[in-house]
Amino acid sequence: MSNSVAKETLSFQDFKTEVINDYKIAITSRECSLLGRREVLTGKAKFGIFGDGKEVPQLALAKAFQNGDFRSGYYRDQTFMMAIGALNIEQFFAGLYGHTDLNNDPMSAGRQMGGHFATHSLDENGNWNNLTAQKNSSADISPTAGQMPRLLGLAQASKIFRNVSGLENLTNFSNKGNEVAWGTIGNASTSEGLFFETINAAGVLQVPMVMSVWDDEYGISVHAKYQTTKENISEILKGFQREDGTNGYEILRVKGWDYPALVETYQKASKIARTEHVPVLIHVNELTQPQGHSTSGSHERYKSKDRLEWETEFDCLSQMKIWMIDNNIATEEEIEEIDSATKKEVLAGKKAAWAAFTAPIKAEQEELINILQVVAASSSNKVFLEKYSNDLASLKEPIRKDLLITARKALRLVINESGKSQLGNWITNYTEKIQPKFSSHLHSQSDTNIYSVKEVKPTYDETAEDVDARLVLRDNFDAIFAKHPETLIFGEDSGNIGDVNQGLEGMQEKYGEFRVADAGIREATILGQGIGMAMRGLRPIAEIQYLDYLLYAIQIMSDDLATLQYRTHGRQKAPLIIRTRGHRLEGVWHSGSPMGMIINAIRGIHVLVPRNMTKAAGFYNTLLETDEPALVIECLNGYRLKEKMPTNLGEFKTPIGIVETIKEGADITLVSYGSTLRLVEQAAKELLEIGIDAEIIDVQSLLPFDINHDIVKSVAKTNRLLVIDEDVPGGASAYILQEIIENQKAYNHLDSEPQTLASQAHRPAYGTDGDYFSKPSAEDIYEKVYAIMHEANPLKFPSLY
Repeated sequence: MSNSVAKETLSFQDFKTEVINDYKIAITSRECSLLGRREVLTGKAKFGIFGDGKEVPQLALAKAFQNGDFRSGYYRDQTFMMAIGALNIEQFFAGLYGHTDLNNDPMSAGRQMGGHFATHSLDENGNWNNLTAQKNSSADISPTAGQMPRLLGLAQASKIFRNVSGLENLTNFSNKGNEVAWGTIGNASTSEGLFFETINAAGVLQVPMVMSVWDDEYGISVHAKYQTTKENISEILKGFQREDGTNGYEILRVKGWDYPALVETYQKASKIARTEHVPVLIHVNELTQPQGHSTSGSHERYKSKDRLEWETEFDCLSQMKIWMIDNNIATEEEIEEIDSATKKEVLAGKKAAWAAFTAPIKAEQEELINILQVVAASSSNKVFLEKYSNDLASLKEPIRKDLLITARKALRLVINESGKSQLGNWITNYTEKIQPKFSSHLHSQSDTNIYSVKEVKPTYDETAEDVDARLVLRDNFDAIFAKHPETLIFGEDSGNIGDVNQGLEGMQEKYGEFRVADAGIREATILGQGIGMAMRGLRPIAEIQYLDYLLYAIQIMSDDLATLQYRTHGRQKAPLIIRTRGHRLEGVWHSGSPMGMIINAIRGIHVLVPRNMTKAAGFYNTLLETDEPALVIECLNGYRLKEKMPTNLGEFKTPIGIVETIKEGADITLVSYGSTLRLVEQAAKELLEIGIDAEIIDVQSLLPFDINHDIVKSVAKTNRLLVIDEDVPGGASAYILQEIIENQKAYNHLDSEPQTLASQAHRPAYGTDGDYFSKPSAEDIYEKVYAIMHEANPLKFPSLY
């Protein structure tokens, strides 16, 4: 499609052809919405949320959208996706049905509801495509305004590519930083804090971002007067309007039914953002929502008669038809012919999508029916098996759930018969074939995933002296920035002062403000910066000052970053490294270890818990050789402790998913990580004095956990297990125990009850006494181990109390 519809650059005939083509796209999208709703109401699809009423402004957006640009948008942007050639009728309905074949539903292979759009940044092997040669859409998520933080990073990447030297070879990712990131959002969702946080951050950073607000006056059933001050988002954001000598936005307003004005507005916005690297806000108002919010309700329930009549008159397609007739683009009869032909085309596409969705399941249905009939022939439960077979055959539109329910129930009837093997094998093979359609690609399956990197141990000079541990981090970051020009770090106090613990001391002065940068106090958009830049081929390290503050960003980590590979079936990735520091220090908000919450919220992101700064530095070196996101939690009280300075900075690598035995022993296995390990080591020394020889294992990596199952080997030797953790009871310690006892089957080797020792259920109180009475102490560990040994041998270890 042409990037301009201006009459002065086209002949009238060409102009007319382009407008008619636009209208065909818009009316196709509308018919998909109308028919899609019916598919939900008839039960063929589970849920529908459509883009009707927003078609015409999305045509204008598509005209301004160029190769290399990125969209981070809203689940009503189907017309835009059709206009850039990334979505067709059959794919639209495949998404609605939840088709698990990526060839049919390229957006998510059935993993997301319809309306959640994505393009492929990666090939089938997880390698980057040339993003500058295609129009790009970052994968949508449902949480409203959740697309905003990522949008900031997508836009910032252009600024980095334009201003940082050493990136000239990354031509697959940027053309000298000329790309624009385009955001879309519904007017009601601008009430979310993520919207305002992103708007402010983009204004500060001055990045090429164009933010479209689709304003139809409602958020589901709730009117704008309950959503937005003055009922007008551009009015209340007027203070962001740039002026001479200030940063800020260019703010544009346009009516959503005015086709030529929309085209002009989007061309203007594109030029400003692309050439000046200035963010633009486009408030598109007077839009409609002809079918209401979604298939879960009717808008007649909450809109007045006058509003409904206005929506009928000012529906953007109705107004576009009037404009086309008035300007001799097409006659009413010609438009009616287009409408009629489009309805037939959409209906045919819908039928084709349904046939493609059901055909493989019906073949699987027939296969199972045949097996059931064979098994029934020689079974004492023949009558019941034949009923299962007949009931299954009667299903005209089965789903895979129906097949497995039938097969698994039938298996119970032949458990002692010859048919058990045939039916059991079918169930096993079928599950192995089908389960990946729903469960694959939580993590990278490429050749550069975490398992591709081998451990490289740090090396030392014979004369190596102990230094403050922060210096190991600092000098390793120095080596990283020199080796990897695409790497950058940013966060609160990360730049000028070199982070609060001086792990980046002098790095901004050496590498510049674009690569080592301060950020405002805005954790969610710090994460978003990282996600967006990582999606465009950079290697960002997003720093969250303290682990407790990670909670501000946990929603973005959980809903966006952690699910990215999964929800795109491996066709997008964001290998972001999140750096933070936590565990023991002082007080409620600076000594948290909410690990259970974190590891269960962000499956899809690796969670690494190094016990010292050399281990942490090794994790950073490892991660930069991989294509996966990770959270690295440095020990908050470890920066001033002494460690030796390695000679192979930037090269040594801590393996991910591998535990380390830091003390061997024979009587009990003690498992922990992070700052608590120092207390475990202290307690172990004291226990050894009374004849209790404990083996100490450093987990190092919570996600993934002990991939070689080395802990169970230790338990097999000691026959006892204690997990020590400073999270709340039932937090990470329960997760670790489940991994060891259930997944590694350590219960086979235990002579004593496996136990955990965690913190109190509350946040840690302030002060040294607060730490002592809130979290496990060396004495707690000593006495817990002693009690286990007392139970095993009360004569040798009489009760302490």
